[in-house]
Amino acid sequence: MEVEGMEDKGPSFQSELPDCQATQPQQLLPPPPDLQSSTPVENVYVDQKAVDKLAEGFLSHYLPDLQNSKRALQELTQNQLILLDTLDQEVTKFRECNALLDLNSLFTEAKVYQNKLVNIRKEMILLHEKTTKLKKRALKLQQQKQKELLEKEQQREKELERERQLIAKPAKRT
Repeated sequence: MEVEGMEDKGPSFQSELPDCQATQPQQLLPPPPDLQSSTPVENVYVDQKAVDKLAEGFLSHYLPDLQNSKRALQELTQNQLILLDTLDQEVTKFRECNALLDLNSLFTEAKVYQNKLVNIRKEMILLHEKTTKLKKRALKLQQQKQKELLEKEQQREKELERERQLIAKPAKRT
């Protein structure tokens, strides 16, 4: 809003004011309530034509600037909305990137746990093989022990039989 060109653009208000004594007053305007002065205010009579011309001049002077300002504000508002949408899209992209990073870390963690599971499986297979071997060995040892016991028993029976045969038998008399 230009202050410098006010004198050139607007109509001269003093020349358009009618002579208060020559015309009859049409409206009595009270002083604005926010203006306080130490001197008493007299009632001022203003001609309606003068008020209309002043309002018209005021509007013709400031309305184009106000309309330009309104258009500029609308354009700024539109640009702000576009920027907000763009910013929202960028935030969404960052969230997706963070989600991808989280996914990558989950995949890495899953790979680590899969390797641990593979190692545990290998250990379980080795333990199973060892226990199977130990069971076979224990079975063989048990069978061998039973065989030895059986052989000892048979050996003892043979010795007993032999001793019985060696014992003198009384001869039969005929």
